Amino acid sequence: MNKSIKLRLIVMNIIQWAVWGSYLTSMGSYLASVGLATRIGIFYSMQGIVSIFMPTIMGIVADKFIPAQKLLGLCHGIAGAAMLGAGLYGMTAGSEISFGILFGLYALSVAFYMPTIALSNSVAYNILEKNGYDTVKDFPPIRVFGTIGFICAMLFVNFATNGNGVQYQHSYNQFIVSGICGLAMLLYCFTLPECPCNKAAGENQTLGQRFGLDAFSLFKDRQMAIFFIFSMLLGVALQITNGFANPFISHFQEVPEFADSWGARNANALISISQISETLGILLIPVAMRLFGIKKVMLIAMFAWVFRFGLFGAGDTGSGVWMLILSMIVYGVAFDFFNISGSLYVNQRTTSKIQNSAQGLFMLMTNGIGATIGTLSAQTVVNHFVYNAAEPNWSAAWYAFAIYALVVALLFMVLFKEPKTEDKIA
Repeated sequence: MNKSIKLRLIVMNIIQWAVWGSYLTSMGSYLASVGLATRIGIFYSMQGIVSIFMPTIMGIVADKFIPAQKLLGLCHGIAGAAMLGAGLYGMTAGSEISFGILFGLYALSVAFYMPTIALSNSVAYNILEKNGYDTVKDFPPIRVFGTIGFICAMLFVNFATNGNGVQYQHSYNQFIVSGICGLAMLLYCFTLPECPCNKAAGENQTLGQRFGLDAFSLFKDRQMAIFFIFSMLLGVALQITNGFANPFISHFQEVPEFADSWGARNANALISISQISETLGILLIPVAMRLFGIKKVMLIAMFAWVFRFGLFGAGDTGSGVWMLILSMIVYGVAFDFFNISGSLYVNQRTTSKIQNSAQGLFMLMTNGIGATIGTLSAQTVVNHFVYNAAEPNWSAAWYAFAIYALVVALLFMVLFKEPKTEDKIA
């Protein structure tokens, strides 16, 4: 076995996720600072929109035309160049930012970044298998370094400042950092071992099957239909704190009582606790699934979202900072118990014939449709209570999100009945 290959894949994962961590949790703060606060949701919804179709398209390209490691690099190159362009545009435009130009560059970037999440996993699986490794055993420890890369990027843009003393998390510099990481990934991917195309892949499949449309047959099963609908409804919550947590925490700098508090000045560092908790939450899933089953695990996730939002509404960066920290810790359960446990449940209920398509449908419902609806709806709520209000009230916005999550949880409790895991759907 080539033991150095694991180190190379660790480096790949660190850069892969640092690209996203450079701006995902802090972009909202920058947009608010240049007069685009009421359009934060539009920016974040674009990630969900492109996730509906771009990963599938790039997957077909990797199967039939361009080796996966090279396509991964090319996608990062385009995404990185566009994101770097967005940062340089922000630098030259100052406070006179044109929504159309900035959004156009950003949209181009995420359109080519989002497919790299699946592509990087495929590249890792391919290289590990060719070198005699067990992907189930050896990939998770490698993937953890992706989260570490994400956290390091978050902390870097939190503490780094420009010549005027403005933190990167509040400026265009976060886009420049992301763009540079993306271009570095372009170069790095072309040094990775070959992942040849499988030109026979999908040879006997219809176009609909290649796009995973056959998985929609799962809606014929009542409980699976309920599961997917609630996956979409809970998916609404996924991007809300990514878009609005940083602007919310940073706004305490404008409140005299909290202006000099550490949390108000270091929002991204505070938010990074969420990603640390997410890493630890993964370890609880096997035990939780075995002890409680999918319905109770999903309910735990749903009520965790209630606490995630409710604690934001009640907390502050002064004496109430413990509530913000607790909210970050709760996030690990809220995110992992929903995303990963839901994916495992889909795998348990489907046969090998449609398992890949079913996973794609789960991602479509959650990170595609759900997250898109969620960010746009959240923007409306935040605009009403904060940006268009005579007296901004962040707490009311967070409590509104908490009530939504509570209603979803209660409806799921009543409507969803957990079937036997051995009952497969063809």
